[in-house]
Amino acid sequence: MRTKPLIALDADGVLLDYNLAYAKAWGRFAGADPAERDANAYWHMDRWYVERLTGERLAQFRVLFDTKFWTNIPPIRGAVEACHRLHDHGYELVCVSALDDVFAKARLENLRNLGFPIGRVFATGNLPGERSPKAQIIDEIKPVAFVDDFLPYMRGIRHETHTALVLREPNGSPNVGPALAALGSTHADLTAFCECWLART
Repeated sequence: MRTKPLIALDADGVLLDYNLAYAKAWGRFAGADPAERDANAYWHMDRWYVERLTGERLAQFRVLFDTKFWTNIPPIRGAVEACHRLHDHGYELVCVSALDDVFAKARLENLRNLGFPIGRVFATGNLPGERSPKAQIIDEIKPVAFVDDFLPYMRGIRHETHTALVLREPNGSPNVGPALAALGSTHADLTAFCECWLART
């Protein structure tokens, strides 16, 4: 029986800096790290000056997104510390990530190596649908709060769970529109969520 309240956290964009990891992968593929195009871009393809790959070259690039890649993504500034504050205040933290299940172990290893007090990763995949691919597992584990940085992943999350959206970089962000009004809260980053959540509880 669970004795601690649960908080579910997305990984990329909340705990981990996928955009920086993507640039490193591109550097391995192209022989040099890409220059930055827009530091305020939400999507990695818009943040960096990178070629839009197709066909065989795209297939070759995708090979780099292997277990080694998913084990070595850097943390977002302040995220490890925010998680420790939540943990020290009595919350159990889990990661719910729209990642293929084959990489769930690598994701957990990544988080643990960085010092995150997270003991479980739920990899949901990213199949399209009317409900968030994360909604089913959120229903099952019943966290008191769910923190993500992608508004469509809030679709279908039941109101019993507080939905907290990390807005992060604004340019090209999908985090716009009337669905924002249904959220429990919005924040600049996980540190801001932590401050807000602990102040209210």
